[in-house]
Amino acid sequence: MRLDRIIQALLPHDEHFFVLFDKLARTIVEAADVFRTLPSQGNNEREATVKKIQELENKADSITHEIYIELNKTFVTPFDREDIHLLASSLDDVLDYIDGSAKRFHMYKIKKNSPTIQRLADIIYQSAIEIQQGVMLVADMRRAEELQKILHKINQYENDADTIFNQAIAELFDNETDAIELIKIKEVLVNLETTTDKCEDVANVLETLFIKNA
Repeated sequence: MRLDRIIQALLPHDEHFFVLFDKLARTIVEAADVFRTLPSQGNNEREATVKKIQELENKADSITHEIYIELNKTFVTPFDREDIHLLASSLDDVLDYIDGSAKRFHMYKIKKNSPTIQRLADIIYQSAIEIQQGVMLVADMRRAEELQKILHKINQYENDADTIFNQAIAELFDNETDAIELIKIKEVLVNLETTTDKCEDVANVLETLFIKNA
């Protein structure tokens, strides 16, 4: 272990960061859980669901901002400042894309009971659960083996989402004759697939944290 790491380990840390990261991760899980109800809802139900996700996105923004404030006023942080900032922003990105997907889904009046969209929504929820479990481990850098299992699941979910997305796009161009409908559905699918990419980004940040602080 480098000398600066030893010194940092011996100094008292502000544990409030771990509480805030946990709150942020749990908010992502809640938003993903709400989002996966959208594909089975009619237009009248969707407005309330989208509003709830927007509220959760605003909550996540507030938590992220609180992390940044804490970062500016804390002398000794549990790990590098740039890594704290990167983890907070990557977590916030996931919720931003869930929120954006929900708004597009409602705005474009995507048809009810789309199996592909439901599958992607379920993958995002499953990824969010793993993210929350991974964030919990940040407070104990000795649990690297547990983290690797979590990261493997998130990476597998992202690979599954890629496969589903590619198949859906191919089928869309083969079967959809309405150009406007094609554009709307494609944009929603792209946003959902990008959300799984953002989940994988969080996994990469977590992996880097453990490598640097092991």
